[in-house]
Amino acid sequence: MSGFIRAFLVAAAVAIVSAPALAQDYAAVVSAPDRTDADRKNDERREPVKILAFTGVQPGWAILDMGAGAGYSTELMARATGPKGKVYGQNPPDMMDRARAAYEERAKSPAMQNVTTLMRGYEDPVPAEVRNLDLITFFYAYHDVTYMPVDRTRMDRALLDALKPGGYLVIADYAALPGAGTSVSKTLHRIDEDFLKKEVEAAGFKLVDEGTFLRNPEDPHDMPIFRPQIPIDIFVLKFQKPG
Repeated sequence: MSGFIRAFLVAAAVAIVSAPALAQDYAAVVSAPDRTDADRKNDERREPVKILAFTGVQPGWAILDMGAGAGYSTELMARATGPKGKVYGQNPPDMMDRARAAYEERAKSPAMQNVTTLMRGYEDPVPAEVRNLDLITFFYAYHDVTYMPVDRTRMDRALLDALKPGGYLVIADYAALPGAGTSVSKTLHRIDEDFLKKEVEAAGFKLVDEGTFLRNPEDPHDMPIFRPQIPIDIFVLKFQKPG
């Protein structure tokens, strides 16, 4: 047997043995019996198993959840990364009282024991010592930031700096009509997908994947996202920090 073939077989054997250890049962994460009925209802439109799989989150990862709101996604990430992982849930200091109360109630759950709450502005979302993150999630809130007094160039650069080389930023948001930019972000709560891509890439990120599992081409893109008559067209993008 040649040295090349022997090396190939050894590498293949290692891959087979290692694969189960690297696998993550996202369906089990979502079906955990202690999740709330409200979260399970939210699951019906959020496709949490698919979003977790798209992020690729693994046990032991360090994660920042931007614009955490009431903490639905924060808790999912906390469950997926497990007790050896670490999650930071970021919300701005001036967040709405109702969302703050909901997050604070969720924070009491045992599932949130590996979560640190960060009440910080979007432009400076993490303390200086929080670096080399594996993953940043930014779900359904990037459009909100566009009509706030936020320097998004500074924000996106801060997200890049917080990640380790090769780390990921995953953004999910509601699609606006092409060319709309941020013009309907406050009225319809949507954002132009191509505009967002260019803005994030300008900070130094590389777009590496696009999820289609929440897309709906039948959405006319001209109605607010609240109480929709049909499912909203949602894009999911994965960016990577080079290196």
